[in-house]
Amino acid sequence: MKTDLSTRDKLILSGLYLSKYDSAGLAALGFDSFIEAFNAIGYALGSKPASVKNYRDEFDPLFPNSRRGWHKRPMREYCRQVMERFRDLDFETFTGLVGSFFDYDANAESAVRPSAQGAKSEASFAQRLITGLAAERYFEEVQPTIPIFQDYLVENTTKFGCGYDYRLRTREDAADFVAVEVKGLRDATGSIAMTPKEYQAATTLKASFFLFVVRNFRESPSHKIFRDPASGPLQFRRAERVTIQISWSAAIGD
Repeated sequence: MKTDLSTRDKLILSGLYLSKYDSAGLAALGFDSFIEAFNAIGYALGSKPASVKNYRDEFDPLFPNSRRGWHKRPMREYCRQVMERFRDLDFETFTGLVGSFFDYDANAESAVRPSAQGAKSEASFAQRLITGLAAERYFEEVQPTIPIFQDYLVENTTKFGCGYDYRLRTREDAADFVAVEVKGLRDATGSIAMTPKEYQAATTLKASFFLFVVRNFRESPSHKIFRDPASGPLQFRRAERVTIQISWSAAIGD
């Protein structure tokens, strides 16, 4: 379902979805808790986790759940307008709509899943959101406050395929830059993986390459920075994996 929506509309709809479908909505998106959902969706939309929570609370008085929400005041009119526009969506369509805010397509994912176990462990919406967009938006928010990254012009290079997510240049020397690759973890600890291109960029750029790890989306995100990660304390191990992709074809006659 494609539609033009503002960031505020997306935040409102995310809150409406979580209020209306409650634990079933969390499970469908792959989140373990509301806190994790607020953190991931809020950061991914370039907003605050509290914004998603507040919009969920806005709608809670309308649905049968254990929360009372903002029951002591009338619903804000712009929230009511968004709800009226999308109130007839069924569960599956609404789930797909929320995923589409972040360019996630569950149907496309299903075409490359080798097994049900793989689908659960590697391709859930929550996992991809946290390890990708939410972590990147977190970096964009905190970058100006980090001394080592201050006074840089920031360029998002995630779509360029150059082996890192951001190129930071000084105003004085546009040819001189540092590269930042962002990774996200659901928990305070865990494992990260680098693609061959990312690892090559790290080994080539050395001290000009930073690995920025955003941790603990389940509770309260924080970050840790590794400079020259290929030569530093992190121990990377080479791993090879073969992915089986299944598709169905049919011949079309005259």
